[in-house]
Amino acid sequence: MNVELVDKMGSDLTVVNAARVSFNKHQDKFKDTDEKLIKYLAVHGHWTPFGHCSIQFRIAAPIFVARQLVKHQVGLVWNEVSRRYVDYTPELFTVDEDKWRGRPDKAKQGSAGYVYIKPSLAMTIEMTNGWAVDLYKKLIDEGVAPEQARMVLPLSTYTEWYWTGSLMAFARVCNLRMSADAQEETQEIARQISEHCAILFPVSWKYLVQYSEE
Repeated sequence: MNVELVDKMGSDLTVVNAARVSFNKHQDKFKDTDEKLIKYLAVHGHWTPFGHCSIQFRIAAPIFVARQLVKHQVGLVWNEVSRRYVDYTPELFTVDEDKWRGRPDKAKQGSAGYVYIKPSLAMTIEMTNGWAVDLYKKLIDEGVAPEQARMVLPLSTYTEWYWTGSLMAFARVCNLRMSADAQEETQEIARQISEHCAILFPVSWKYLVQYSEE
């Protein structure tokens, strides 16, 4: 899974100027004292100044991960590869034998710890994935439309999408999806997004990932 930074607009200074425009104030350089203002905005839920910064990512992840993340809609735009139009051989996400997580005892969702997968079962999974890809390719070779042939592909099939949105919107994504109870695979995507944002907007991100949900 991979998160690639494509483009960005704005900086921590953008946030400061957006906040102070109410007083018809503007500055050309970020000052040390501006961190206090950004912290105040984040802590007290004044999210609009953070909405003037935007980031665009190109993300590659399996479909079952993408379908969790696409639930985040506010302040975000999503355009994805469509297998109605493309028919290249798909790549499938795989799990190592010792990385299968167990079902929790009390919760209806999520996972807990790891479970042992027999080598024979691991081999069956590998073979089944191979059969699915081979079947897809045979359907395409027979002239079946990609929009219909795709139905034989599993949820582990990789997809890619452009995800563009405001700094505030991605902070909400990361606060939710980096939580310990979030699905591990979505945590990985959120962590990669967070790493990019922490570099691009170091002061804002420092406080948004901690306070934006309060």
